[in-house]
Amino acid sequence: MTDSLSEAREESSAVWVGCSGWAYPSWRPDFYPAKTQQKKLLEAYAARLNSVEVNYTFRSLPTASIVAGWLKATPAEFRFSFKAPQRITHFSRLRKTGELVREFAQSVRPVVLAKRFGLVLFQLPPNFGADPLLLSEFLAEAAGVFTEATGEAPRMAFEFRHAAWFAPETYAALASHHAALCVAESDELETPDIVTGPYTCYRLRRSNYSEAELDAVRARLRERAAHGEVFAYFKHEEEPSGPLRAAAVLEELR
Repeated sequence: MTDSLSEAREESSAVWVGCSGWAYPSWRPDFYPAKTQQKKLLEAYAARLNSVEVNYTFRSLPTASIVAGWLKATPAEFRFSFKAPQRITHFSRLRKTGELVREFAQSVRPVVLAKRFGLVLFQLPPNFGADPLLLSEFLAEAAGVFTEATGEAPRMAFEFRHAAWFAPETYAALASHHAALCVAESDELETPDIVTGPYTCYRLRRSNYSEAELDAVRARLRERAAHGEVFAYFKHEEEPSGPLRAAAVLEELR
């Protein structure tokens, strides 16, 4: 019995579940306690979930004091994933981005040094068609720059929103650089669930999930966790269904 419990804990510790944001007062009182102060929302979030995808970095780089505040508000086992800046994915479209990657890496370096870094999500725009060669070149450069800036190689996941990317050439480019295909499901598009890296990333963005569908999500995450770390993020919006779903999934996995 002891060995089984130990194995279960090791498996669940490889699964990081949360939402893409936390600063929603409207999640009170269903997710946050009714009297939770705005400045305490992240602390309350981390009491129920063990990871967050930070969307803040899509438009702005955090200051050292902001990052220090995030780390202080969360426990040592909490993990921060980050959405890559739009200047990399949308404006430069993965071309000549070395300095942009360096600036981003330096801004999150304290998270890396604290061993609290999850992964970085590169979400490409819907009108960005497939270019596996460009992807491979970007992955090689970005990994090198990030490692030089932080001292550690990054976990990188890619969310493609143009269907042409879902092809063997894309999967091969990701696999050759140990990067993950982000399995993103929404009401409009669903990514093939193909493993390309030593870790996996899920963005669960559909409007509704039945109990049976949440059970299927748990089973999928548990299965993937047997082979490496898993990062899964539910949709964030003003009403609290996303964090409540995330908490229900994580509680069962634990």
